[in-house]
Amino acid sequence: MALGDLTKQLAQQAILSATSKDPAPAPQPESTSSVVLAEIARMQKALKEDEELAVFFHSGPERIRVMEIFVPSRHVAILSGTDAERHLTRVIAPIDSLQLICKVTKTPAGVKPARVNLLARKNSE
Repeated sequence: MALGDLTKQLAQQAILSATSKDPAPAPQPESTSSVVLAEIARMQKALKEDEELAVFFHSGPERIRVMEIFVPSRHVAILSGTDAERHLTRVIAPIDSLQLICKVTKTPAGVKPARVNLLARKNSE
């Protein structure tokens, strides 16, 4: 077999093996839940020592100050906080329709600023 024929055969085998492999899976789009958690974390990280990020959720007449956001899956968020009467309140909502109000506020002297606790499952759907 001539050197040219051997090179041609190797090239054909390389082309066949490259085209017969399954294409790499397309990257998963970033989930809305991870974007929401990352943005709140970013806002909290930028706070000064005497500031806190107040996160609120409104639904009709109800308004809660959110102190914890738990995302058990990429589609659902569980918000925990207090209502106007300081009752522990939880909201279970689809992440795609969730609307939060985030406001930077100054804390009074001598008061430790509160931080929103952000929790996500390691293996979201």
